[in-house]
Amino acid sequence: MTWDLIRKIGRQAVTPNLIDYQDECRGFSWHAARRSLFHGTPGGRGLNMAYEAVDRHLESPRCDHVALQCIGRDGRVTELTYLDLHVATNRFANTLRGLEISRGDRVFTLLGRVPELYVAVLGTLKNVSVLSPLFSAFGPEPICERLRLGEGRVLVTTPDLYARKISVIRESLPGLEHVLVTGDGPAPDGTLLLSELMEQASGQFEIPPTAPEDMALLHFTSGTTGTPKGAIHVHDALVAHRMTAMYALDLRPSDVFWCTADPGWVTGMSYGVIAPLTFGLTLVVDAGEFDARRWYRILQDQHVTVWYTSPTALRMLMRRGDALPREYDLSRLRFIASVGEPLNPEVTVWGARTLGQPVHDNWWQTETGAIMISNYAAMDIKPGSMGRPLPGIEAALLERGADGRARVVNGHVRVITDPEVEGELALRPGWPSMFRGYLGQPERYAKAFAGGWYLSGDIARKDEDGYFWFVARADDVIKSAGHLIGPFEVESMLMEHPAVAEAGVIGKPDPVAGELVKAFVTLNPGYEPGEPLRLELIAFARRRLGAVAPKEIAFDQNLPHTRSGKVMRRLLKARELGLPEGDVSTLEHPAR
Repeated sequence: MTWDLIRKIGRQAVTPNLIDYQDECRGFSWHAARRSLFHGTPGGRGLNMAYEAVDRHLESPRCDHVALQCIGRDGRVTELTYLDLHVATNRFANTLRGLEISRGDRVFTLLGRVPELYVAVLGTLKNVSVLSPLFSAFGPEPICERLRLGEGRVLVTTPDLYARKISVIRESLPGLEHVLVTGDGPAPDGTLLLSELMEQASGQFEIPPTAPEDMALLHFTSGTTGTPKGAIHVHDALVAHRMTAMYALDLRPSDVFWCTADPGWVTGMSYGVIAPLTFGLTLVVDAGEFDARRWYRILQDQHVTVWYTSPTALRMLMRRGDALPREYDLSRLRFIASVGEPLNPEVTVWGARTLGQPVHDNWWQTETGAIMISNYAAMDIKPGSMGRPLPGIEAALLERGADGRARVVNGHVRVITDPEVEGELALRPGWPSMFRGYLGQPERYAKAFAGGWYLSGDIARKDEDGYFWFVARADDVIKSAGHLIGPFEVESMLMEHPAVAEAGVIGKPDPVAGELVKAFVTLNPGYEPGEPLRLELIAFARRRLGAVAPKEIAFDQNLPHTRSGKVMRRLLKARELGLPEGDVSTLEHPAR
């Protein structure tokens, strides 16, 4: 199907932050952005993430503005102003100092989306310690591995999570000196009660001098294959967080912003904590799990204006139909964006039709630390496209070798200049949020660069208008009878059929073709799995894709996803072939 451009429609209540894309790109520099946005901590003591997110607002009208609207699992709302957050984060920083935790020491969090998490994150950054967030659904072994690799000295968690996941691994972590538990107590043996320590700590704290290159965040990748990689990010990443949030998410101080990503992942940290608070806006925090009615109710009752979520969640909402959102007042919502995996064209169109706003996809990675390519508020959307690079970001496609990755010859690579030719997506280093290394793995870090480019491992193409289109991860590309097939293209095509809510596509070994394309599909309500529908979908795919269409289709109402929203094709393939599933600690069904 040829998707038309989606022109800017719906309720445009404000003038977009980025109007003239070409002009902004021509005049942009990170140095100028840094100087215009941030003046640093008082007394010229450097650039500190927590100061810019919280303390800088104290001398402004934002001091008493609501910073966090925290919605509990029971629906009760707790509000913290910027002044409240200032005092609480000061107390946490002083708590760390009282435990002799200082510059560079690693503080891990294992918490849900609760107020204590945000206080711990920002208090740690104030102390110029290093924050490493963990996803609360991790099992004991992935937690243990990350704490060990990251040399965690402090862990902040709940009594329940401690009992179920930490107590069984505590003896194997001699470097973990302090476990701080939330709640009113009593604290389990071997832990300290955070509330008691906070009560005893001062509400005043002077942020130590913070250099832009001081380590701030340690984000571990999921470790689906091999040892998890700890991507190092520095305080200067804040410059990219703020600028990309302004351009790609169109944020401003008057917004009520909801990022549904868990802060245990990079999206939930960069855009669920740090970037939005630098604007002085109100950040919505929901401790509950995905539920269609709950989510629509939050959008309505909290008057959300900008919403950042995942394609998986949006597809789940689509499955509930077009009638449900009409029961809620979504008139405040002016901008929707998604991240986590490529956004199927049908979802973009559904948003425009049903929610009154199209969904703006964007692309980035844990290693980039911030959004690199995006669809912008003032620009036309090409459904299915990642969009165009951010001002200050140089992106290119590199010619590939037989392994699907960029071909490197004597340290050199070749940039593709013709449109519609697939290559490995690469970025020119130099943006502030670029990761500074993999902790303890310099060789692994060096392999991420070649010929003056950061190699993303993603295959993409670029059209004649400069829009980038995701094809596949290099290791997901299916090689069938001489064809190189990107799973995303097949998945998006299947979703055009009214019966299909979601699809996951893999390559299945075949002695003749090398690999056959197999699709796993989740059906919309009202459709029943069976041989007639399977044959109908295969015929539908053949008409649309010809030789690269799936040869096999299986029905699966519970496709495996990561918490960040990606369909776990690796897991689908392992199950299909009877192979070890590997690390499934990031597995999460958003409907649960």
